[in-house]
Amino acid sequence: MNSTVVVRPVEEADADSLGRVHATCWHETYDHLLSSAALSQLRPERFAALWRRFTAQGPDYRQVVAVVDDDIVGFACSGPSRDATSPVDNELYNMYLLQASHGSGLGQKLFDAVVDPGESMLWVAADNPRAHSFYARNGYRPDGLERNEEVLGEHLHEVRLVR
Repeated sequence: MNSTVVVRPVEEADADSLGRVHATCWHETYDHLLSSAALSQLRPERFAALWRRFTAQGPDYRQVVAVVDDDIVGFACSGPSRDATSPVDNELYNMYLLQASHGSGLGQKLFDAVVDPGESMLWVAADNPRAHSFYARNGYRPDGLERNEEVLGEHLHEVRLVR
């Protein structure tokens, strides 16, 4: 059976599905980095509310979803760097793909849809080898900057990658 795969811009009507996917991806990605108590606060409804605000951002922001057979399975967002110390102007804000779609090539399609060739930066959990491998294949290297991002009262250790 052939699946229909589409990468397209985020639409306001996607908010509920994006909330579900976003929460699931956080559980799948950070279950070894955040406590069960913190992860239990990451509910689809909370993320859906965030996505309703995100869809109203201006043209400098790129937001896409990966859709397989009418179901959203991932997303990516980029825009102007939010980091005052960034050596580049463009930032990949986030990119998540449901675990069941890992290795399918959809991650690369999401990435290519929101990140132009050339310079950009991103923050990634220090203990996320799969993501580090993906970004290294796309030309990113650590620049030595690290931070502890506050997530629901806990700290997520991140490193900055630059291309």
